[in-house]
Amino acid sequence: MSAAIRSGVTRVVVAVTALGVTNPVVLIDGRSGAGKSSFARELVARWPLRGRVQLVALDSIYPGWDGLETGVLTAQDLILRPHARGLVAVWQRWDWDASAYAEAHAVDPSLPLVVEGSGVLTATNAKLGDVRVWVESPTSSRQRRALERDGDTYRPHWDRWAKQEEAHIARDRPRALASIVVDVP
Repeated sequence: MSAAIRSGVTRVVVAVTALGVTNPVVLIDGRSGAGKSSFARELVARWPLRGRVQLVALDSIYPGWDGLETGVLTAQDLILRPHARGLVAVWQRWDWDASAYAEAHAVDPSLPLVVEGSGVLTATNAKLGDVRVWVESPTSSRQRRALERDGDTYRPHWDRWAKQEEAHIARDRPRALASIVVDVP
């Protein structure tokens, strides 16, 4: 765990505590390999409020290698909006091996929620998140981490996925929507 991630998580813990609500929503965005998943796991481990916190990774929602935007809209419509309205949210996991939707998962609106994934910080979603995090990292570091993590499974899709991330950054300006920016070397 990098010092940058630990420091960023501490900033989010302070922000969540200051909110004074029992079911805050934290959105964590950044490009592939930036450290979003590590950040989210560390945040859940150090969650400052009593009780459970729910974690949804968009990697479980994107419908394949061309599905960044579709996955983000799915999270918005099936998770973030219902949670904001106090409704139980239900989403289906994408089975990457079968290229099909799999089992359903519920999200309890009375519990805190952390959603992490490339693309999650949009203008609409930012309004649904209490704390919004952008994780920034240089391309060489991101690519090294992503390919060490996923190896040959990801290698042929790196450029394809990066183009979708670039479109998201140009269209949505997620760094500007973030309440906390974390720079990971």
